[in-house]
Amino acid sequence: MKPIAFITGATSGIGEATAKKLASNYFLVLCGRRKDRLDALEKNIRVHTDVHTLCFDVRDRKAVFDAVDSLPPQWQDISLLINNAGNAHGYSLIHEGDMDDWDAMIDINVKGLLYVSRAIIPRMVEKKKGHIVNIGSIAGIEAYLRGNVYNASKFAVNGLTQGMRMDLNPYGIKVSEIKPGLVETEFAQVRFKGDQEMSASVYKGMEPLLARDIADAVDFVVSRPAHVTIADMLVFPTAQASAAMVHRTA
Repeated sequence: MKPIAFITGATSGIGEATAKKLASNYFLVLCGRRKDRLDALEKNIRVHTDVHTLCFDVRDRKAVFDAVDSLPPQWQDISLLINNAGNAHGYSLIHEGDMDDWDAMIDINVKGLLYVSRAIIPRMVEKKKGHIVNIGSIAGIEAYLRGNVYNASKFAVNGLTQGMRMDLNPYGIKVSEIKPGLVETEFAQVRFKGDQEMSASVYKGMEPLLARDIADAVDFVVSRPAHVTIADMLVFPTAQASAAMVHRTA
């Protein structure tokens, strides 16, 4: 019987690519807000492994716990939690920021990660085994202009990951963080609220990472031997040297 992996934000980008990558070695609990996409992904992956889907918004604490509690008994023994759900909203200077955007980033990137973790980790503690992979960002260790609240949310993920690793160390639970640089997903479209020109400019003149590159990194991290933990991994496209330094040919 395969171990069970629980993936948030599974309906697009890194989450979707990770689900497809892990399908050969895990049964999958796939979570997201968009039921149509969840259904399509389930249909696509079910030919490779058993799948259970949960449709909820990580910002809604009650919905998170209700969803996890609704898992049938055979799906409750979760070995791997991938906290992938997250986003950026807006690109404003701090004194011009939209506070609804701020709320969305803090609620999803920080509180959502906490809610899902709190719902699942006690089960891992009880059996003294498990692995948590938090998808962070270069923005969690290097601030950049107009990043402000998004930076803060990802700095929080970095700090939470370190704290989790300490708290869960006595129980033999691994905790890892993967910090991508520029990855071409729906990220820019969400940040710029559908502005195609602005979204395209993020990746103009360079070759960004693809979602499957980060999925490969996740697969590497979770496939290490029991005595090995990849605590922290920073992944850049070759054209990127820091949060704000990117070599562009055009």
